[in-house]
Amino acid sequence: MTVKRVVVVEDDTSMLRSIERLLKVHGFDCVCFDCVEDFRDRANLDEAACLVFDINLNNASGIELSKEVARAGYSLPVIFITGADTAGLRSAAQKTGCVAYLAKPFPSALLMEAIEKSAEQRGAQ
Repeated sequence: MTVKRVVVVEDDTSMLRSIERLLKVHGFDCVCFDCVEDFRDRANLDEAACLVFDINLNNASGIELSKEVARAGYSLPVIFITGADTAGLRSAAQKTGCVAYLAKPFPSALLMEAIEKSAEQRGAQ
């Protein structure tokens, strides 16, 4: 069984809505947050297939947020997206064990491939 809920934290509203539409077209339930505070207050990660985090969030880091989620006891696949691709960010993201690191603009097929793979793996657990 494939787990179909994806939690997305992205502070760019147009990118957030684009990801939400893409996921819905592919049959996924998308739970979207435009800030870290809302994610912390309202996210239910128990049924999530994976997390999609922008790396550079307003006053926050998606990389640090993924570490926070792991410290809370969740071992969810994380996909990082960023508009500020650097070797340092890429290295820091990869050290977290992320399943994908995508520099904006990225083909939607790459995002969906990472999400579908994560969802299948979560469903097999």
